[in-house]
Amino acid sequence: TVARRIDSGQFDWTRWDNPAPGANDDGSGTVLTMEVARVMAQSGLQFDATLVFVGFVAEEEGLVGASLHSAKAEREGWVIDAVFNNDIVGNIEGGNGIADSRTIRVFSEDPMDSPSRQLARFIRRHAAVYMPGHEVRLIAREDRFGRGGDHTAFNRRGFAGVRFTESRENYSRQHEPEDTLGGVDFEYLAKNARVNAAGVATIALAPPAPNVMEEGNPRLGRGESGYAASMSWEASRGASSYRVIWREAWTPEWQFGINVGNVTAYVLEDISIDDYVFGVMAIGPNGHESLVSAYTRSPRVRSDIREVGR
Repeated sequence: TVARRIDSGQFDWTRWDNPAPGANDDGSGTVLTMEVARVMAQSGLQFDATLVFVGFVAEEEGLVGASLHSAKAEREGWVIDAVFNNDIVGNIEGGNGIADSRTIRVFSEDPMDSPSRQLARFIRRHAAVYMPGHEVRLIAREDRFGRGGDHTAFNRRGFAGVRFTESRENYSRQHEPEDTLGGVDFEYLAKNARVNAAGVATIALAPPAPNVMEEGNPRLGRGESGYAASMSWEASRGASSYRVIWREAWTPEWQFGINVGNVTAYVLEDISIDDYVFGVMAIGPNGHESLVSAYTRSPRVRSDIREVGR
């Protein structure tokens, strides 16, 4: 099975009755995708995955291209580890005059430990390593309020997708005649391309994320003492070691971690599985980390209890 990592922008035609050059929305995302593709192709790196770089058509007409592509992926059983959607990533000055060239937003869908949310955390973690000083701001919603993008089409079909968008939007440079090259900051756009490259390359060079589920249930228990966190997982192809991570259940970011070696089970003594969320990542011989597999449970099914005599 070939695992795919998709990096995308989007392009649309210009309406005759509402001309919009589309330099930032979304020429910026399309050019970013093309540049990352060029760099990856010339890097000499041997990726253990297929990197797919796509410019989806007709996003503004209802996510047409992305919807057709994701439907084909689901129908043909593609394995897609990550979808990076770059949509409006080149402007630094908001319509209110506030400028920000030091951060980029990454949107991911609920719940807190969805594959999309794990991907967002992964991007932030590795951007801090490879692009210190250019912060990834994690936004805990699928997209801007009431909005959507090409990643939405993939999320709806169970694939992990996130959206990159500049931190300060200028709505006069979206769907409008003023969306010209003068509104694109190329230094900022290049930084966002490097964040993408770091995330895409690291995922593609790392082993697959470990499988922590068995028959729909997480491989997590209380251990022999009844008061520990006992977890296990399936070995990941190409992994040389694993890292167990955890955080307080109310906290969005992973807080603690321990390298446990090349094993497929580990026990954290005196740590309650009620109070923390746990996960595990695979690490390859080159030190590249996989996405995190979190130990989660589905919500309880509602009980259908009827009163006698009713």
